[in-house]
Amino acid sequence: MKSLVLKVTSILFVLATTFSFANHQTEKENLKKQTIKVALLLDTSNSMDGLINQAKAQLWEIVNELSYAKYGMQKPDLEIALYEYGNSNLPSREGFIRQVLQFSNDLDEISEKLFSLTTNGGNEFCGQVIQTSLKELDWGNNKNDLKLLFIAGNEPFTQGKINYKDAITDAKEKDVVINTIFCGNYSNGISGMWKNGADLGGGDYMTINQDKKVVHIITPYDDDIIILNKKLNATYIYYGNAGYSKFSNQKTQDENALEMDEAVVVKRAVSKSSRLYENSNWDLVDADKKEKVDYKSIEKKKLPKILQNKSATEIKNYVKQKANERAEIQKKIKELDIKRRSFIAKKQKEGTQKDVLNNVMIKAIKRQAKLKNYTW
Repeated sequence: MKSLVLKVTSILFVLATTFSFANHQTEKENLKKQTIKVALLLDTSNSMDGLINQAKAQLWEIVNELSYAKYGMQKPDLEIALYEYGNSNLPSREGFIRQVLQFSNDLDEISEKLFSLTTNGGNEFCGQVIQTSLKELDWGNNKNDLKLLFIAGNEPFTQGKINYKDAITDAKEKDVVINTIFCGNYSNGISGMWKNGADLGGGDYMTINQDKKVVHIITPYDDDIIILNKKLNATYIYYGNAGYSKFSNQKTQDENALEMDEAVVVKRAVSKSSRLYENSNWDLVDADKKEKVDYKSIEKKKLPKILQNKSATEIKNYVKQKANERAEIQKKIKELDIKRRSFIAKKQKEGTQKDVLNNVMIKAIKRQAKLKNYTW
């Protein structure tokens, strides 16, 4: 009898330990920071200049919308990856496919890579580029991450040696949702199997007019935001090996935005005032916030000239001063953006921009995010 009691006690102990471990693992998973991962697969063949221009013009609007996302009490991170396919300048042995950017949260780098894209005639192999991105990208294993793939193009979805259905099976195993964006007529996309690809991949089938000019609504707050953006740039303090080149790239991406339209500069400035614009790997203000700086051992030669002869304490005080300035500037940009968005909402006519890239993408992202308990 005593032996039986001991056995039962042992079994109960094992069960309780296992249950406790399982609970601990679940809690740990829930506490893990969520990330919205978006892979953009863009057709860069001859006819796709309009698509690329829309992506360049609307990147910041998409980023801004994602900055408002929440998962419970947490605000998820954002990572974007970029592929181009269908360009005859790319190696045929690779299926005319190139990874332009691995998943990155560096918004300036994402912009830089997007603006580097050019178009040229080629073969568009949708199944192969989907499969390639699934294999090459680090999608992670956090069940609460939102993993979205957007593929855009205008040729039949069935081209190439890799069957798109097999590629989509691989996507499901990684919990990646496949969204398709056909650049052209809705019914042509259906006959070209773009809708079937989205249906199988659990995503949305969308069509856009890639040649449609994006209409930016000018607001009374834009000029003030642009002025504040210049002041914001002056609060960045580069450091480390890549510091100066990253600092210079920030200005270059402002110029790229201006090349598209002044309104794009405004949208980028709003992104730069959001939590998603984080540069602790090259900016001392962001690095100090994350407690990543040892001021005593910092390489002074790789700092701005104004700080190279300063003491550790003086550098630290300067960083604190710039941090306060930045917080104030970002606060003003956010306040102006609330008024700006309200102005746009009143001016915007229903449906005027429904078939452009950012609108269809944002709509799809929000619908799919809701299924995984993300809110706005």
